[in-house]
Amino acid sequence: MGMTMTQKILAAHAGLAEVKAGQLIEADLDLVLGNDITSPVAINEMQKMNQQTVFDKDKIALVMDHFIPNKDIKSAENCKCCRDFACRHEITNYFDVGEMGIEHALLPEKGLVVAGDAVIGADSHTCTYGALGAFSTGVGSTDMAAGMVTGKAWFKVPSAIQFVLTGKPAKWVSGKDVILHIIGMIGVDGALYKSMEFTGDGIAHLSMDDRFTICNMAIEAGGKNGIFPVDDLAVSYMKEHSQREFTVYEADPDAEYDAVYTIDLSQLKPTVAFPHLPENTRTIDEVGEVKIQQSVIGSCTNGRIDDIRIAAEIMKGRKVAKGVRCIVIPATQAIYLQALKEGLLEIFIEAGAIVSTPTCGPCLGGYMGILAAGERCISTTNRNFVGRMGHVESEVYLASPAVAAASAVTGKISGPAELGL
Repeated sequence: MGMTMTQKILAAHAGLAEVKAGQLIEADLDLVLGNDITSPVAINEMQKMNQQTVFDKDKIALVMDHFIPNKDIKSAENCKCCRDFACRHEITNYFDVGEMGIEHALLPEKGLVVAGDAVIGADSHTCTYGALGAFSTGVGSTDMAAGMVTGKAWFKVPSAIQFVLTGKPAKWVSGKDVILHIIGMIGVDGALYKSMEFTGDGIAHLSMDDRFTICNMAIEAGGKNGIFPVDDLAVSYMKEHSQREFTVYEADPDAEYDAVYTIDLSQLKPTVAFPHLPENTRTIDEVGEVKIQQSVIGSCTNGRIDDIRIAAEIMKGRKVAKGVRCIVIPATQAIYLQALKEGLLEIFIEAGAIVSTPTCGPCLGGYMGILAAGERCISTTNRNFVGRMGHVESEVYLASPAVAAASAVTGKISGPAELGL
């Protein structure tokens, strides 16, 4: 029996000719990632080990992004722990205030991940890099510690689900709508510990930013990872951003999948996930009257330049509705600068929105947009669990940048069509 893309990458990194679903392997790692919340835990665990030297100072990335700039003493101490560790071990890829960004947008931009890599990160949305044809998955801080020391990790080889994407999406339908549709279809545990492998001619109509978004939320369906084939667009992206050699793996024609779903992208509509799970999806015409108090456009899911451009296109010449707070967060310094050069930040500010330095802040209820009891937020982030953005009696609705921007203008959950777009 043939192997899937994911299985081929894992086999290569385990030094094996082939692997099968369910098999336990030890694989070499190309990158180990941590952030300002998870890295201090890993660093403390590492101090308990006999060997306290990192396996390769060039293959560890520490990104300060969740509470940066520091919001309080505890977050400052966490970052100091990471900063001291990075200095002590001469970590090459340490990103702090002024050069940081939201980790899952920053690492591809910096060229630290390429096709064929095996990556672990102490953050559940590490699965983002599958957009480049890499195997990447989230782990706990203890596994991160072991990875930093040994350069290896244990895996149970996942089985796979294939998603065949066909057709071309309509103008305001993006990668966020695709993945919300899928999660709504299979549920938050529909791909539990499985590889979500995307194929089909519809991929040609998805930008790299769309693909990053789709893979980013594979974990919201329970997936071990998400992965796209490496086409000309992915190759072009990697050549633009990275000097590293990459390896292209393709699934065998007789690869085995637990299930196969075919999705016609041309039939999709802007989609919203209602509280309190990403699977509670409704298309924009099924939403009804849902007033909001806040709109957040950003995060590791939707803070890339395409997302910022889409939001600006909708908000240009319009005003944020009275009583709504609109927070725009470019995901990296480079994206922030590009948006500045294109005049997009001016559009947001003139509309009555605010623009923040790159941070995860509001997504996890950290800062820069905490919700009070009874408040509702339309957000381009990836989770809408109870209390995710603040008070347990607040509500988070997940949507694309187009819907979040239109909703900020109307004061209720709306699609661009309600603005005549």
